[in-house]
Amino acid sequence: MNPLGWGGFGSALGSARLTARLPVPESVPAPAAPSPGLRALDLGAGPEVLVHASSQSNANADLLRVVLTLHGAGGNARGGLAPLLPFADTYRLLLVSPSSRDRTWDVITRGRWGSDVERINQALTRIFATYRVDPTRLAISGFSDGASYALSLGLANADLLTHIIAFSPGFLVPTPRVGTPHVYISHGRADEVLPIDKTTRRIVPQLRAADIPAEVHEFDGPHVVTADIAEDAMRWLTRP
Repeated sequence: MNPLGWGGFGSALGSARLTARLPVPESVPAPAAPSPGLRALDLGAGPEVLVHASSQSNANADLLRVVLTLHGAGGNARGGLAPLLPFADTYRLLLVSPSSRDRTWDVITRGRWGSDVERINQALTRIFATYRVDPTRLAISGFSDGASYALSLGLANADLLTHIIAFSPGFLVPTPRVGTPHVYISHGRADEVLPIDKTTRRIVPQLRAADIPAEVHEFDGPHVVTADIAEDAMRWLTRP
C-alpha cells in the first residue's frame, strides 16, 4: 500500500514492522492469569516496560484486552500508563507500557525505526507467549509524540494491531500501511503545543481518504488527555 504521511518527515529508514504474532489457541497450554496490579516485564537490558493487569483478570475470564500505551516526549513507562490506568479494572485491560530509549521515540529523534520497535516487539512476544489475548481488541495508544508514534506504527502493523487510539497526535510518519485498523483520535481545540489545525485536522482527511475508519473527538481544552476522553476511548475499544 502507499504510505500515509504528513509533516516534515521524509520516508523513515528502518522497518516499522512487528514480527510478534499471536499463537493459535491450542499452542497456549494453559491460559495464565496475570498477577493483578503493576509490575515490570523482565526483558533483560534495555528501557523499562511496565505491565498493569486488571484485578478482574483470572484464568477463566474472557481473552485479555491488551493495550500497548505510549508516553509523550520526555515521559516514561509510568507516564504512558497514566491516561488509561483508572479504567483498567472496569474494561478488564492488560496495559503494556514501554519507555522509549531516548527522550522520545526512535523515528522522531533519529528519523528511523529502530530500538524502540525492537523493544515493543520483545514485549508483545512475551505477552503473547504467556497469556491468551483477544485478537479482535489488540490496541496501540499514545499521547502527543506517543500518539504520533502509535498512529504510524499502528498503520504499519494493522494486520496485528486492530485499534489505534491517538490522544493529541502531531503527525504521521510516512510508512507503508499493512491492513486497515479502527482509529480513535482526540484533540483539544485550545492545544498550543500541537495546534489542532496543523495536526489532527490534517491527519483525519488523509485517513478517511485511505478508507480508514476514524472516530474523532475534538474538545474544548489544551494539550491533555481528560478522564472523560480516556474513558470514551475505552468504551469505543470494547464496544461490540
